[in-house]
Amino acid sequence: MRTTAINSSGSPGDEDILLETLTYALLLLGALAGGFVSGLAGFGTALMALGIWLYVLPPSLAVPLVLICSVIAQTSTLPSMWKSFDLSLVWPFLIGGLIGVPLGTMLIASADPKVFKLSVGILILVFSSALYLNKRPLAIKFGGRLADGAIGFAGGILGGLAGLSGPPPILWANIRGWNKHERRGIFQLFNFTVLATALVLQTASGLVELKVVWLAMVAFPGTLIGAWAGARVYHALNDKHFGDVVLGLLFLSGLTLVWNSLGAL
Repeated sequence: MRTTAINSSGSPGDEDILLETLTYALLLLGALAGGFVSGLAGFGTALMALGIWLYVLPPSLAVPLVLICSVIAQTSTLPSMWKSFDLSLVWPFLIGGLIGVPLGTMLIASADPKVFKLSVGILILVFSSALYLNKRPLAIKFGGRLADGAIGFAGGILGGLAGLSGPPPILWANIRGWNKHERRGIFQLFNFTVLATALVLQTASGLVELKVVWLAMVAFPGTLIGAWAGARVYHALNDKHFGDVVLGLLFLSGLTLVWNSLGAL
């Protein structure tokens, strides 16, 4: 059973905040893991970090902390990646995503998040497995930029509703026939834009407590080091290996969603 070392009340000076060595270690470990995966694939901070941080943090602190660390990790790797990105491929996803985020937020009141996440998790498992088992490279041209924008729109809705902005554009980019730099540009810039928007909205709504800022300062070094190491590994991967890493992370994400959703039903 998970235990929470830090509750969501009080101030950074309270005795229950980051005093135990284990708490510091898990915060830094989560930051390193989340930063590494983000630096490697351009997404996945929450996938790695939340599984560790929720042992010592309540969701009210862990979720905004993930948003902050995601933005930090992706910002830190942008300078070394920027020249290899094809912005002409990215902008339809960004426009669609920004339109979809507020719509997804509006659906929160009417949708059952448990059933929704279970359904999305199953779809991710099916599609990521099918793409991995498919031995012939796919290069679907259907729909052009309009289809890309629609996929971004779907990702924005999922992001606003359940924080799941990544799977639609990630799966779509993997069947478009783009190289790893083109796919990475879409993953990173799309997720950065959606997550930064979500962070701004949460901050403006008063959902980001002062304590989260303190936790972000603790996690900051680990996030940067992890992102740097992940980016180094990314540059060493060829297109096929990068695709395998992305599909593996998606499969793990879907498995986590299904497991947690079944446990909550």
